[in-house]
Amino acid sequence: MEKIGVVDTTFARFDMGKSAIDELKSSGTGFKIIRYTVPGIKDLPVACKKMFEEQDCDIIIALGMPGPKPIDKQCAHEASTGLIQTQLICNKHILEVFVHEEEGSDEKELAWLADRRAREHALNCLDLLFKPEKLVKNAGNGLREGFEDAGSLRS
Repeated sequence: MEKIGVVDTTFARFDMGKSAIDELKSSGTGFKIIRYTVPGIKDLPVACKKMFEEQDCDIIIALGMPGPKPIDKQCAHEASTGLIQTQLICNKHILEVFVHEEEGSDEKELAWLADRRAREHALNCLDLLFKPEKLVKNAGNGLREGFEDAGSLRS
């Protein structure tokens, strides 16, 4: 049975892990979900590596909500770099799902975006694991997680 890791942080202002798990559970069976919560965004890479090595996860959704200050953006970049390195070391996918606080015009929109992006990436996770042909079908369509899709450049 495949194992899906959901790694999130206490720093986030919305429980994106709960949204991702809810979407995964409502979308199918035949896999196990393992959640691991860490304090901050820079803790995500090692948490993901531990999930691959100690929990034998097949794929991971890493969720975080960087704050609006320049140091928050720097920390998010460092976390992202660490997540990429972890993917390469472990040869497995980590779906990085970050919602930056300035993406929302107010707290209501920010919560909506965090929920929607987590859920849409949960579906991407299932496609990567079980239906990769669906992703091929959608290549070049300008799909976005959260806000509206950008659309294809096809004429």
